[in-house]
Amino acid sequence: MRSIIYLTISLVYLFLSACSKPIEIAKTDNELPRIFPDYIGVTIPSNIAPLNFKLKEVTDKNQAAIFETNGVKFEVRAKNGQFQIPESRWKELLKASADSGFSVTVCIRKESGWTAYTPFRIKVAKETVDPYLAYRLIEPGYEIWNEMGIYQRNLENFTQSAILENKSVDGDCMNCHSFGMQDPDKMIMHIRGANAATMVINDGKVEKLNTKTAETVSALVYPSWHPSGRFIAFSVNNTRQDFHSVDKNRIEVYDVASDVVIYDIVNHEIFTTSALFSSDSFETFPSFSPDGKTLYFSTAKALDMPNEYQEVKYSVCSLGFDPETIEFGTEVDTIFNARLEDKSVSFPRVSPNGKYILYAKGDYGNFLVWHKEADLYIFNIETGVHYPLTLANSNESESYHSWSSNSRWIVYGSRRMDGLYTRPYIAYINDEGKAEKAFVVPQKDVEFYDNQMKSYNVPEFIKDKVKVTGNKIGYVAKKEISTGIKFKKQ
Repeated sequence: MRSIIYLTISLVYLFLSACSKPIEIAKTDNELPRIFPDYIGVTIPSNIAPLNFKLKEVTDKNQAAIFETNGVKFEVRAKNGQFQIPESRWKELLKASADSGFSVTVCIRKESGWTAYTPFRIKVAKETVDPYLAYRLIEPGYEIWNEMGIYQRNLENFTQSAILENKSVDGDCMNCHSFGMQDPDKMIMHIRGANAATMVINDGKVEKLNTKTAETVSALVYPSWHPSGRFIAFSVNNTRQDFHSVDKNRIEVYDVASDVVIYDIVNHEIFTTSALFSSDSFETFPSFSPDGKTLYFSTAKALDMPNEYQEVKYSVCSLGFDPETIEFGTEVDTIFNARLEDKSVSFPRVSPNGKYILYAKGDYGNFLVWHKEADLYIFNIETGVHYPLTLANSNESESYHSWSSNSRWIVYGSRRMDGLYTRPYIAYINDEGKAEKAFVVPQKDVEFYDNQMKSYNVPEFIKDKVKVTGNKIGYVAKKEISTGIKFKKQ
């Protein structure tokens, strides 16, 4: 009996030894592998989770991938068609290849031996990315939903946790979450439904606001925090949606009226000025500069909607703001003039270093998430030059976008995988202010995005995990009385 046990152990040892024998490549084909997700040639931060992937071609042959950089080399054998990279080896690889990169050689075991595809490289930037990403997950419906939630994902691993799920607020809709300077302790979100309110989370305190006033067309909508933390710029929008019977875009979302206001957290009041609050124009998507002295926004001439929806072209303008005196400037500057290009620009977002304005450009309108032609552009504030982020764009919609706290990374929603669902993509902004090839946020299971029947909305980088619990936010939303706000026009 003992001899049988020893024989069994010996056979297992020999089997494992044979499996762990280093790969000897017999042949290299002159073509790159077709992999999903497409991580070939991307630039990644040195603190990102493993980029697990698979070969697109279906094969029952053994597969392996060799990862190699400065003094670090290891192999990963595919299991069930997926390359699941051990986190410990991955971290070692990233540490050794920071500010340079590493190579990946994908191999298939054929009768003649291991055949390799042409190796590809992945660049590793020296700058890290903010460790958390917040987003809303929602079924891609148009007017109804079942379950939704605002979640946070640790980008350094695969952990996702809920900030707030709509089951905590009786199934109401939740939208437009935003953070002050990527600070998880300064957050706002809206709840629409029976528990309608704007929820302000500020250093652990949760406040419930009723933000509809007699002077505004709606409750507060799209936000942008002032760097001081005292003010939040909002748009107020009377928004409609229609369906196309024959068009490349399935749905049209548009405003019939909109303005921009600023909420003062201390005094519980909103204030504005005629340059931001006019029936002759649609003003929307405000964005403060990192020094807090300039407010950017999208604006278009008010037209008869929806009859003239294709004629609505939004420009990007700016207006001075003094946070000390709480006064606006007297002159509006035009950053992008829609009339000169016959295009429309929405959602300007200024980089934290103050160098760039990131925006989405489309043929018309401002809600470009449903527009296939929508692409990301940058305006260089120092040089005055506009240019597309070619390597970040695709043939599908690129829309909601935000910056990392170090101005080196952007995250945005893209429908490039299938034209239906919005997934979060990250791109590196190099020293020239250009985007390098973007990558989808990695998942542990390579089939995750195929099986996840929800869209990622409003991806926002945050510096740490949101500590206020969903239970606390839900309790305040359902049980406490809303604080009303006052309106003041300068």
